[in-house]
Amino acid sequence: MNRVKIEDLGVKDYKQAWDYQLSLFHEKIERKKIGSPNKQHLLLTEHPHVYTLGKSADKNNLLVNEEFLDSIGATSYCIERGGDITYHGPGQLVAYPIFDLEALNLGVKSYVQYIENGIIKTIAEYGIKGYIIDGKIGVWVKDKGEEKKVAAIGIKCSRYVSMHGLALNVNTDLSMFNHIVPCGIPDKEVASLSSILGREVSMQEVKGKLVQHFMNIFDLQLIA
Repeated sequence: MNRVKIEDLGVKDYKQAWDYQLSLFHEKIERKKIGSPNKQHLLLTEHPHVYTLGKSADKNNLLVNEEFLDSIGATSYCIERGGDITYHGPGQLVAYPIFDLEALNLGVKSYVQYIENGIIKTIAEYGIKGYIIDGKIGVWVKDKGEEKKVAAIGIKCSRYVSMHGLALNVNTDLSMFNHIVPCGIPDKEVASLSSILGREVSMQEVKGKLVQHFMNIFDLQLIA
């Protein structure tokens, strides 16, 4: 069983959280190089309005300019994760597992599947059936008869150490996705737990459920 330290960062500026991830990521890689044991890290947060573009993103999928982003109090960053463009903001649960996949006996594909499974199990506790679509990473739901994305996943791995992670729409303002082509998929909309259930959902409750499912799926033991 692997040990994990879980940190709830609350509402955190994206760049500050990104820098913290990088520090943990590089520390783990250096410890691996010298054969020193690594504990796992799981960071939980919400961000102020921000759009992030993965290394393979089409910049045309950001449909507004910097001046407009300033007017709505949003920022944008080009980052090193895989995938296209997505939005992070208040009411969205973002989780960053800084995991040593070798210690977990996982390849990258299996790791992503474990994350998807954790999200699916979490939203199932609210009576919502999530599923995956071949060739489209993330978790999908049927909402009002339409196929919509409820959680996005984008990661980076080096020496089998992961960073970046997942974004689950809980009480997210979905209108903020109107300024992008979410994940570069023009014909699919997004959903949130609150838009499906028709009520606000406790963020702390969702965090607790996601953490518990991650602990079970990844066979983790909590440490202080």
